[in-house]
Amino acid sequence: MEQVSTDGAYDKRKCYQAIEERGAKAIIPPQKKGKKWSDMDGDRNKNIDRIEEIGRKEWKQESGYHRRSISETTMFRLKTIFGGKVSSRNFDNQAVELFVQCLLSHE
Repeated sequence: MEQVSTDGAYDKRKCYQAIEERGAKAIIPPQKKGKKWSDMDGDRNKNIDRIEEIGRKEWKQESGYHRRSISETTMFRLKTIFGGKVSSRNFDNQAVELFVQCLLSHE
């Protein structure tokens, strides 16, 4: 199953509905004092239940949510080193350019 991980700013009914319509699992941390939605039974309520069971930090690890912050840190690093733009106009060339940047950033 596909998974969509976003930050808490997307803890909205419309977001959960859009993710559900696409057949994906929503991994969105509810606000610290977030309550279950009685009119919707889905991923948000399951996330709240699991967070109550094992804690927020463990839920982030278990659900794979932590990968989101790793990818954001990686993108920040790439933009800091190489700037936020690619010079190629063709999509395939842009993909190669970004791949080379990733390789260079690990050296």
